[in-house]
Parts: sequence; structure tokens; C-alpha cells
Amino acid sequence: MKYLRKIVIFLFVMLLLGTAYVLYVNRNSKDMTLRQKFLKAVYPLFVWSKKKTAAKFTNEKATPAVSFYSLTSTLNNGSSFSFEQLKGKKVLLVNTASNCGYTGQYDELQKLHEQYADKLVILGFPANDFKEQEKGSDEEIAQFCKINFGVTFPLMKKSTVLKTADQNEVYKWLSDSTKNGWNNKAPSWNFSKYLISEDGKLLNYFDPAVSPLGKEIVDQLQ
Repeated sequence: MKYLRKIVIFLFVMLLLGTAYVLYVNRNSKDMTLRQKFLKAVYPLFVWSKKKTAAKFTNEKATPAVSFYSLTSTLNNGSSFSFEQLKGKKVLLVNTASNCGYTGQYDELQKLHEQYADKLVILGFPANDFKEQEKGSDEEIAQFCKINFGVTFPLMKKSTVLKTADQNEVYKWLSDSTKNGWNNKAPSWNFSKYLISEDGKLLNYFDPAVSPLGKEIVDQLQ
């Protein structure tokens, strides 16, 4: 009986500590669901558990058959965005979602955006492709990102990034070797990342567990 009582007390204390941690992490969070607050709190552990198996691919030589700068996209406010304006900077393209274990990467992406603003452009592509973890409207997504993560890098209109008939044209380029020169891999989950060189070549693909502030990405920007 004493042993059982100790276990109950231990679990109760752990529950209190866990609740306190979640509240601390989310002290500045607004308009978040309980699920979103929990995911934000456990994000570091989630990434740590997945990092060892995260896929990474690198291009050594291939040149795209279709110019990256011929692409256009639509911002979440409906405005057209020409990729021609991206010449001379590296570009990191990320498919995002608001209810994912990796949603905390919005914060890291914003820090990366601020730290390397002179040499890197980050483009977010909200998508509802994985377990319907982005059900919000473009307006709701923009508000969520701004309020909770201070996002100022461009967000595109919500679209499909997987290889379907409705796949976003940018992601058709990113996941088709006949266009980009070497890579056929579509995003494996929310927050997959594609890095483009200053002259429009697809350099890398990174699985979601690779942090935007991780060595794999930051070393490419030094």
C-alpha cells in the first residue's frame, strides 16, 4: 500500500511539474488550442526523438532543366509573388502547419529569417496534407503565426504540396527531377525543407526533424 501511495504521489508531482512547464512555455501564446499549447511545449523532445532518422539529401552537380526563377506563387493575401526577385539569395522553402508536433519550428524559422536576412529568404507554404493539421483559412493561419511566433517571412496561400493533381506548381518543381535536375522526393511530413542556392539550384532536402537552426542548415549559410 505504501509503495502504491508513493507511485501516486510521484505521478501527481510529475503532472504538476508538466502542467507548470506547459504554462511557462506558453506564457505569451494567444488564441492557441490546448493541443497547440501542448505541442509547443513538447516540441524539443519531439525533434530530439526523430532527429536520428531524419532524411537529408544533397545535390553536388545537377543543374535544373526548368529555371527556379521562372516560378511564381500566390501570397496568403492573394498577391502574386515572382521568384525572379529571389536571385542572389539562398531560399528555404518549408511546408507548414499549425497543429503539428513540428509547429514550434515557426519560432526557429523566424529567428533564422532575422539572423540571415541579408542572404536568405524563407518561404512558408501552409498545407493540410498530413493528418489535416492545417484546417485554418489563410487569414487565420497568418494571424496564428504572427501572434504566437512573430512570423514576418512570406507565407503563401494554402495549397497541396504532395504529388497529386492539385500539387502546388512550386512543389512540382521541387519534387520532379526533370525540372529541378535531381530530386524526386516530395515532403515526408509538415516542415520538410528545400534549400535553393543563390543561382537557383536545388541544394538540399531536409526532413522535418532537421531544425531550421541546426548545423545542417546553418552551415550552408555561413
